[in-house]
Amino acid sequence: MQEVLLALLAGLIVGFVFAFIKLPIPAPPALPGIMGIFGIYFGYKLFQWVSQFMG
Repeated sequence: MQEVLLALLAGLIVGFVFAFIKLPIPAPPALPGIMGIFGIYFGYKLFQWVSQFMG
């Protein structure tokens, strides 16, 4: 849980700094970006699950 909170804090700080110096946000559009992150995570977990049965 601590990792999640630290990641959130780091994201908030980076977002604030980028807005402060008037740079575009360093992330893809909100919903597609979030779905891409979920897809990567679940794809990784799916590979781990499948590899347990194959090896």
